Amino acid sequence: MKKIIPLVITIISLFCGCSNAQNKPLADNIEDKQMKKVIIIGASGSLAKYVIDTLQNVPDVHLTLLARNRNRIANDTTNSTVVEADVMDYPKLKNAIAGQDIVYVNLAGDLEAMAKNIVKAMQETGVKRVIAISSIGIYETPLKPVLVPYRKLADIIESSGLDYTILRPDWFTNANEVDYAITQKGQPETGQAISRKSIAAFVATIVQNPELHKNENLGISKPD
Repeated sequence: MKKIIPLVITIISLFCGCSNAQNKPLADNIEDKQMKKVIIIGASGSLAKYVIDTLQNVPDVHLTLLARNRNRIANDTTNSTVVEADVMDYPKLKNAIAGQDIVYVNLAGDLEAMAKNIVKAMQETGVKRVIAISSIGIYETPLKPVLVPYRKLADIIESSGLDYTILRPDWFTNANEVDYAITQKGQPETGQAISRKSIAAFVATIVQNPELHKNENLGISKPD
């Protein structure tokens, strides 16, 4: 009789909808707990499209794609979780980040406010690993006004206490090639415009090996 009672309770809970899975963070509802969970914040961007395509071909990775308008995500989302939300909608952002292994940030706009929201959500949910796209030229003096938001993004993430990799790419191209070189913060930024495919390949390398380039701020470009 003692063995039967728990079974009866389990069956009843399934039929009455007592399961609390719908209240858990999105990443916790992924069945295979061995999968690496990666959230793409800014999933409708032109660079993010290449990152998503590349990561969808990496074994044992589940993607959560966050964008303000899900209809603008150009990728096949069949095997991904899609979250339609604004980064400034903190409750939705926090719920999407909770339970993830890696946060990839690829945004434009009010990057200072958005970076603060992302960092806060990661700190409160215990998610540590972040990869963020900034821009070439953010340490030049004088700093060009168009680059100020990207500098603020980098500064906020660097001082967050998270395990970060900041990428400062040159201008993007759509070239069908993987050819890149990286430079450390403080070194002269060299090279030329880089393919989106190259950046995506580098991001995939970090996703597969999260200890690589931890707490590094890197320039990335096509070698001269």
